[in-house]
Amino acid sequence: MANVCVFCGRAVKSPEVRYTQGEKAMCIARFNLAVERRGKDNGADYPNMIAFGKTAEFVEKHINKGTKVVIRSHYQGGSYTNKDGQKVYTHDFVVDDIEFAESKAASQQNQQTAPTGNNINDYVNSMPSMEDLPFA
Repeated sequence: MANVCVFCGRAVKSPEVRYTQGEKAMCIARFNLAVERRGKDNGADYPNMIAFGKTAEFVEKHINKGTKVVIRSHYQGGSYTNKDGQKVYTHDFVVDDIEFAESKAASQQNQQTAPTGNNINDYVNSMPSMEDLPFA
């Protein structure tokens, strides 16, 4: 069985982008999507997305807060020990392919409004920063 996940949603905020050091420097972009749930509660989920290399460079140039995209990815879990010596478990979706889900004009209009969902600002403010991650 293949590990494939497909999401359609809006970027919660502009991606955090880093470049690795060394001879083969690589772009790494992290961002979250607001993916609406079906059903009565009309809530949303906010999966962690991570892109590498050329895909990350595309994300850096073209994805901003509110941009609606369709992403084909695969799930990757892991763990690391943070600065305080605590084990932190990660749950990321590695972007394999990304496409725009609306026109550029519609996307620009939606970048001014926050994605739907419950307490999105609380969620975004609670996410770890790039400095807390082991590869940064």
